[in-house]
Amino acid sequence: MKITFVLGSGFSLTGGDRVIALYAQKLQERGHEVLVISRPRKTPTWRDQLRSLRQGDGWIKVRPNRPSHFDKVTVPRRMIEQFRPVVDADVPDADMVVATWWETAHWVANLSPRKGAKAYFMQDYGAPGQELEKIVPTWTLPLHIITIAQWLVDLIREHCGDIPISLVQNAADLENFYAEPRTKQPYPTIGFGYRTLHSKGTDIALEAVRLARKEVPDLKLIAFGSDKPLKAMPLPEDALFYRCPSDGEIRQLYARCDAWLFPSRLEGFGLPILEAMACRTPVIGTPAGAAPELLANGAGLLVEPENPVDMAQAIVKVCRLSQTEWRALSDAAFNRVSSYTWEDAADLFEAALYHAMQSNSPLSSQAAL
Repeated sequence: MKITFVLGSGFSLTGGDRVIALYAQKLQERGHEVLVISRPRKTPTWRDQLRSLRQGDGWIKVRPNRPSHFDKVTVPRRMIEQFRPVVDADVPDADMVVATWWETAHWVANLSPRKGAKAYFMQDYGAPGQELEKIVPTWTLPLHIITIAQWLVDLIREHCGDIPISLVQNAADLENFYAEPRTKQPYPTIGFGYRTLHSKGTDIALEAVRLARKEVPDLKLIAFGSDKPLKAMPLPEDALFYRCPSDGEIRQLYARCDAWLFPSRLEGFGLPILEAMACRTPVIGTPAGAAPELLANGAGLLVEPENPVDMAQAIVKVCRLSQTEWRALSDAAFNRVSSYTWEDAADLFEAALYHAMQSNSPLSSQAAL
C-alpha cells in the first residue's frame, strides 16, 4: 500500500507522535510506501507572548526544527509551507490516507478519492483545543476509526451508536525500554513526566510528593519533560530534572525509580505507564486512559483521581515494601506488558487499514458515482 499520515501541528515529542512514528516505521519495514505530512506549528500571537510573560514563563521561543519522534525513524516526511489545512495539492495519490487529529479528520474527509481510502487514527480527546464538542462531529465523518483503548471505543459508541471501529491497543517498546530484574533503590526514589498541560496532573504529583515526604523524608524525585518547569508549578529544589532526554536516557531514569507516577486527569492511553513497566518499575496511577486495564491484578497501584493524598499514601506504601514484596510488584508490572509487542499492534493496525481500504476504497467510491 501507499499510505499517507496527516498530522495537525508539526512533528513533536508527544506520546501521540511517538505512536504514529512507530506505526509509520513498522509499515514501511513491511514493504508499504509511507509518507507523513503536517502543517507547521502555529506561531504564537502577541497575546500568547504577553500571557506567557505575565505568568513568569518568559518569551515563547519559536523553534522551527524542534526535536521529534520522527527524527528517530527513516519514514519520509513533509511540512507544508504555512499554518493552514492540508488539501489535495499537498497529498500524493495513494491507497490510504490517515487522519491523526480532529482537525485533520475534516481535512482528510474533504480529500478526493484519489488520495486513498480514509481512516481516522484517534488517540485522545480533552486536551486544550480538542474538547469533546469538537471531537464528536468527527466520529460521524466517512472515515474508518482506529483507536487505542476500550474506553474510547465505548465513548464513541455512546455518542454514535454501533459504528465500525478498530481497537488497536498500544504496546511497550521493548527494544528501547527494558531492564534486568533488580531490587529497590538504596534511597527511596520516584519519578514522573513533567507536563505543563493541566490535564496531565503535574500539580497532583508535586503535591503528592510533598505529602509523602512527611513520612519518607529521604524520598528522591526524578522528572523529565520536553518543556522547562513553570515558575507557577516548580519542582522541589533537590529534584533531578532532565529536559528532552533520549530514549536510552529515559529508560535509565525509569530504572532508577522504585515507582513511577501517572497523575493524569484525562488521557487517551498513557504510554509512560507501559514504558515504566517495561523497565520493571511499578506505576502509581490515576484511572485515566488505559490505566485501569494496565494496572489491574497487582500490576500497579490505582489511586483516586484528583487526590494527591491517596497518591501520597501509595508512594509511602511502595517505599515501605520489603525487597521481596517490591520485587513481586516489579515482576508483575513487567509480565503485564511483555506479552504484547509493537509487532502485534502493527499486525492489528495493518489489518485495520486493509479493512478500511476494502470497505471504502477509491474504486468503490468512484463506482458508486
